[in-house]
Order: sequence, then structure tokens, then C-alpha cells
Amino acid sequence: MFEQLICYLKGYVRIRITGYSPERFLNACRYKNIYIWDLKRVCGSYEMNLTIDGFRRLKEIVRKTGTKVCIIRRSGLPFLLDRYRKRHILLSGFLICAGLILFMTRFIWGIDISGNLSYTDDTLKRFLSSENVKDGMKKSDVNCRKIVQDLRKKYDRIIWVSASVDGCRLVIRIKENEDDFTDSSKISLDNNEEGKDIIADTDCTIVDIITRTGTPMVQRGTKVKKGAILVSGQIPICNDEKEITGYRLKNADADITGEKAITYQKELTRQYIQKKYYRSRFYFLQKRNYGIRLGRHYFTTESKNNQYPVFEKYVVQKKYQIANVIPVTLEKSTITPYRKMYKKYTKADARMILSADFQDYCKELEKKGVEIIQNDVKIYTGSETYYAKGTLKIRCSVGRKMPSVPIPIENSSEEETKNGD
Repeated sequence: MFEQLICYLKGYVRIRITGYSPERFLNACRYKNIYIWDLKRVCGSYEMNLTIDGFRRLKEIVRKTGTKVCIIRRSGLPFLLDRYRKRHILLSGFLICAGLILFMTRFIWGIDISGNLSYTDDTLKRFLSSENVKDGMKKSDVNCRKIVQDLRKKYDRIIWVSASVDGCRLVIRIKENEDDFTDSSKISLDNNEEGKDIIADTDCTIVDIITRTGTPMVQRGTKVKKGAILVSGQIPICNDEKEITGYRLKNADADITGEKAITYQKELTRQYIQKKYYRSRFYFLQKRNYGIRLGRHYFTTESKNNQYPVFEKYVVQKKYQIANVIPVTLEKSTITPYRKMYKKYTKADARMILSADFQDYCKELEKKGVEIIQNDVKIYTGSETYYAKGTLKIRCSVGRKMPSVPIPIENSSEEETKNGD
């Protein structure tokens, strides 16, 4: 393999030998120490490979042996360079590509973070970006010692950090304090053992309540205010005399439906702006620009001095990575200029738009499980606006959980003693 590489770099030719005595030719080459390989007999002649230097030494041997030499093929780097010596664009492109690769290796094109449990990669990268550590920065500007100090100073749970540059990547290894996670899990378990009440999250009238765990504090038809306890998570414990001796804490669970009225209001100004696009004979006037974003550097064909005062800009981005390291974003933007035309809605158009908005609002309520039982929304005409206004009577799920407030236990024996005195 090594010999083949050397022969390719130096260049070699494949020749065909014909004549009266080709054996004398081969013996003479051996006597002159001319290296020959891949020798084959083809149709009464011989074909072989030999180096360029060996081919130049064949003149005297050919004259003495009376043979004829024909070159079949030229191979190797010297012939390849000679073939493309006049193609300056190819050579310049190769040099530019090599120079660009060497130039790009001077920058950081990726940040790898591992070992983080409680902090996401995006959180850590945003912090590093605020400290001017980001993709596209020079390797010479990377201060690994400062990165380690900043991360440990910012985040208390991080107990060990290492930062190093590996090729075109900044590699950050993190170790967090695992004791914090065990403590937080214990706290969460303790919180689950605490009692929780279900309280009203809005003013409403209770129309249905199904309690699975806890003590119901309201019934159907009860009007409640926001913050009132609907189901208590404290279940009383009674003795044989049916006296309350304590409370057992539970996580209250119930399905509660309430009925309430909500207001709806939507305004629509009479005057609106209609876009009138510039156009040529058959199509709208548009201008397309192209750009490439390489790290923090951005190159575009778009002019900074836009001649259009008002325009729409539609941008399409495609993100790639060169060798899974260098982020490259290709952009295509389309600018469509237009002029503003002020018009007014007719009453029919305004009614249609407001009705469509109200229907969308009702559909959003239905997606949330809200039932509309009465609709009193109407469309009105003002001096400068059209507006839809009214009330909706709805039924929806109510209640949210809050930690139970301990109920003091009354001591009945002390009360009897006081009454006796």
C-alpha cells in the first residue's frame, strides 16, 4: 500500500512492448535496475507499469533491442496536476476552500453540556451567552477558568465544573449536589401527607357536587364567594360519645360544578386599513433576497436602504450543520411593498366579523369544558365603533386545592368544669 502511494505521488505510465525479442528488453531493464510491476502478456506483446524516471531511461534499451514502446495510460499526481494546470477557477476554489476550513477552525461552533440535572441546557446556554460565551466566538477568547467560576457562582447546586476546548466545541462537564434532590423528594412526600381543602376559585352557585374524599361544606344551590371552602380535607374523629377528638388529614377530592354569569365585550373600529399591493402587468411586485448566517455573522443580498416605505417581509429559514459542528442558516426573504388605503366597514360586514369572533370565543370555552346555558350577547352600533356586548350564563368546573387550615379542638371536660363553677 505504501509503495502504491509513493508511485502515485511520483507518477507512473503503463506501456506496451512489441517487437522481435521482448525478452531482451526485460533483461536489459533488470540490468539497468529499472523497476517494473504488474507485468502481463497480452496478444503477443507485454504490458507493464514503470515510473517516469524509468521510462526516460528506456531510450538506449529500445534502440539496442529493436522493440517498440507505446504508452497506454498515464497515472499519478504529476499528470493530474498537468491536466488541470490551466483551470485556474478549480485551483482557486480549492485554495479558498482550504483557507476557509483553516479559518473556521479558529472558532467555537458548539457547546456541549453534560451532567446537569436540575438546570436545562437552554438555561445554562442563556447564562453563558450573557457572559459572551456563545457559538461563533474565537477560541483565543475562551477563558475556561472564568467559565467555571461564573457557573459555580451563579448556581448553588453545582459543586463541580470543568470546561475545555475539544476541536471546535466547548465541552462543559457538571456535577450537582445530589443531597438537594433527596431533600426535595422528602419535602414533596411530606407535603402529600398534609391535608388539602378545595376552595372556590370564583363566585358562583353550586349546581352539582360529588365528593370522593373529604367533608363537603356546601350543597346544591349554595351561593359561594371566591375563596370559600367547598370540601374540607379534615375528617373529624369521634369517640363513643360522638365527641370530636381530632381530625384526620386527607387530600380532598371531588367533582364540583358551578353556575355563574360572565361578561363578553368585543369592539371593532369602523375605519380599517386595506393593503393595496403594487403590481406589474401580470403579477405582484416582489423582491427576493438571500442570506446566510454563520455563527454570529450574517451576510445578505438585501440593501439597508429600502426604497419602499411600507412593505411585508416573509422569511424562510433552513438550518444545517457542517460535519455536525458548524451551524449554518440559509435564509430566503420576500419583500412585497404596498400602500395603505383607509376604508370603513359596513354594518353587515361588522356584524359578520363580530359574530365570527364570538363563535370562536364560544368554541374556546367548549374546549375547556364550559357549558353555555344562556346567551345574551348583542351587537350595537356606536359613533366610531361597532361592538358586541352582553352576558353569558355558563356551567363549569370550579375549585382549586389549598393546604388545610388546622381546626382547634374544643376540650369538652374543661367546658363542663367551667359551667359547674
